[in-house]
Amino acid sequence: MDAVELSTVVYVPREEAFEFLLDFTNHERYSEYVADVTRRGDGSVGTRFDVTLQWWRLTYTLTPAVTGLDRPDRIDWRVRDDVHAQGYWALEAVDDDPDAGHTVADGGEGDDRPGTRIRLRIEFDRRRSRLGRLRLPPMVSTDWVLRRIKPLAAREAQRVFERAVADLEGERRRVDLEFHVRPSTI
Repeated sequence: MDAVELSTVVYVPREEAFEFLLDFTNHERYSEYVADVTRRGDGSVGTRFDVTLQWWRLTYTLTPAVTGLDRPDRIDWRVRDDVHAQGYWALEAVDDDPDAGHTVADGGEGDDRPGTRIRLRIEFDRRRSRLGRLRLPPMVSTDWVLRRIKPLAAREAQRVFERAVADLEGERRRVDLEFHVRPSTI
């Protein structure tokens, strides 16, 4: 099982960040590759999201489902279709660190708003993945597509997190993503 785990700190209460993450339908505003997100359910365990991805000449819909909730600490999810992935969003309170040097809206150092570390972990099984069944244009291989998607993944994660953090905090800023786990293929 391969895994990717990354995190960043946002300056809002954990409860606010939790509700924001649970409303996954806003994700389409953050990525040029997400064409549509439709929620089926009320956000509780069992809620499913149809996430339509578009890149180049390819369109694919993932259907992650919420599999566990521990308010305001964690949201577990799983994608059972062709991807065979699971993971979670974890939220941890961050003690105020005067040496962190982050910038706040008033331009000063430090921040009197509560900090929350948001951690995203994705585990996936490449052997069970059936992405090779994608309908690709003639003369285009799955390997060719994957070689082109990999460099986009890190840049897109940075862009998505920065746009989401701007919505959460009320202003745009550079977001530092910390990769805790990264497979050699990404």
